[in-house]
Amino acid sequence: MTRRLEGKVAVISGAGSVGPGWGNGRATAVRFAEEGARIFAVDRDAERLRETVDGVKKAGGAITIHLCDVTKGSDVAAMVEACLKAYGRIDVLVNNIGGSAAGGPVEMSEETWNAQVDFNLKSVFLGCKHVIPVMEKQGGGAIVNIASTSGIRFTGNAQVGYAATKAGVIQLSRVVAVQYAPKGIRVNTVVPGQLHTPMVEARLARQRAGGDVTELLKQRQKRIPLGIEGDGRDTANAVLFLASDEARFVTGTEIVVDGGMTVRCD
Repeated sequence: MTRRLEGKVAVISGAGSVGPGWGNGRATAVRFAEEGARIFAVDRDAERLRETVDGVKKAGGAITIHLCDVTKGSDVAAMVEACLKAYGRIDVLVNNIGGSAAGGPVEMSEETWNAQVDFNLKSVFLGCKHVIPVMEKQGGGAIVNIASTSGIRFTGNAQVGYAATKAGVIQLSRVVAVQYAPKGIRVNTVVPGQLHTPMVEARLARQRAGGDVTELLKQRQKRIPLGIEGDGRDTANAVLFLASDEARFVTGTEIVVDGGMTVRCD
């Protein structure tokens, strides 16, 4: 049986993780490798990629790592050139960079706001800017951008920069999808909800539950109608579908991966 990404090259930004477990980028890299893709794993911290490399190799996949600040155009251009040098092509781009900062417009500093725009939205713009010309020359490709349910509803915390930029990711994806559909390039978005990724232990529990991971997980799970909490593997499976030829007639849309949280009225 042919694997779903057999022979394809996938660039995955944010492919590392802040700790052990299944972050969205790490899970996507491993899942893609299981389906035959060659992985070009991008992060700004080599240590965060160590477990990703191990996972891809266990899956029998090929992986090349590249350190990059995806908020800088020159770095992203060099990233694309490095991938072409390593593998000769780019079939899939997963823009997986993101992170939140607390506060509304009054509390948040202008510097933090600008950093949120760069990290969450400009990074996606730059990835598309530099990879799309490669895909055009090849005759097509698939781009999957990672947003957040914070971009489509209030999720219980004032984080205006994160919410606004993740909403921007969704609309950027729609516009680019229509523009490049005639070129055979599909662009879609995965919208994860409150997943149990390594970020929970590394940062969120300290910010929102006094460092009590169990308490934070309880708080988050109460919002989820399915009564369970997903992890990065759930995001990865949605990304895999959109990246694969099974989604050949799917572009300019979103898959929400949140256990039903965003359709609750409370």
